[in-house]
Amino acid sequence: MHRHHRAAALTAAVLTGTLLAAGCSSSSGGKKSEEGGGAAAAGKANTPRMTVAMVTHASPGDTFWDLIRKGAQAAAAKDNIKLVYSSDPSAGNQANLVQNAIDQKVDGIALTAAKPQAMKDVVAKAKAAGIPVVGFNSGVGDWKELGMLEYFGQDENIAGQAFGERLNELGAKHALCVIQEQGQVALESRCAGLKKGFSGKTDILYVNGTDMPSVKSTITAKLSQDSSIDQVVTLGAPIALTAVQSVGDAGSKAKVATFDLNKDLVKAVQDGKVEFAVDQQPYLQGYLAVDALWLYKTNGNFSGGGTAPVLTGPAFITKDNVDAVAEFAAKGTR
Repeated sequence: MHRHHRAAALTAAVLTGTLLAAGCSSSSGGKKSEEGGGAAAAGKANTPRMTVAMVTHASPGDTFWDLIRKGAQAAAAKDNIKLVYSSDPSAGNQANLVQNAIDQKVDGIALTAAKPQAMKDVVAKAKAAGIPVVGFNSGVGDWKELGMLEYFGQDENIAGQAFGERLNELGAKHALCVIQEQGQVALESRCAGLKKGFSGKTDILYVNGTDMPSVKSTITAKLSQDSSIDQVVTLGAPIALTAVQSVGDAGSKAKVATFDLNKDLVKAVQDGKVEFAVDQQPYLQGYLAVDALWLYKTNGNFSGGGTAPVLTGPAFITKDNVDAVAEFAAKGTR
């Protein structure tokens, strides 16, 4: 009994530490913010303080990145890491943020390579400065060539194929794959994988993900123009929720399924408005990327042995299993 109480108290303390860490964030959008420093979680590392820069291609207001960040903050709190987060959707600006981190002589850098070529020079500079770089979320096909230490994320092409195979099982015949940022490798790979795995017809539709009214009207127009489309595939939760409205506006019979989820999307799956979601577990990506740099610094470890990525997805979330995910989504961590 005593042992049980102690375990429960430890769990509570860990949760409290994680929640505290998740609370101390500030705005990003190209600016730096320091986080994860204040929380003393149970089982906290007593290794020397180190600084990790996390630099992503997040667009302001995209809820997906909140999950990445919360995972990163939880690992930072546990590992005695000062986490400095910055982001910019422009590849050139993101590269400049990585250069800033190098100039500040951080102990490690975790970055997303949505536009891999834009990261090539700064990753080389980080390595020359003796700063280890890990990749996560975007760039699964390029991290080794760029010279990164390890990679955490899902193989988007394989995830797309699995998505297409599921659509075959559901009897879909004509899919519309909606890409919210042209040229972004992870998004393009998803639709390419979908085309490969799906035996029906696939159309690609480009929309501007930073302008939701435009996303809604563009999808509505396409569905109104082609009534044979019976499946809308979106590549982000906010786009999926907007697509549900577009289907209604167009009077279309198309179903909606998506990559990625958030709290509202989980509810949409529970309500049957969205058929299913593919979860790449962004919280896990953020957590593992930061924790990996601590492990490398303190024990020379690198996951995947420098040759294989660590896959965090695809995990399919359907009406059958969504309730198990919902409690974590409600806390903002899934």
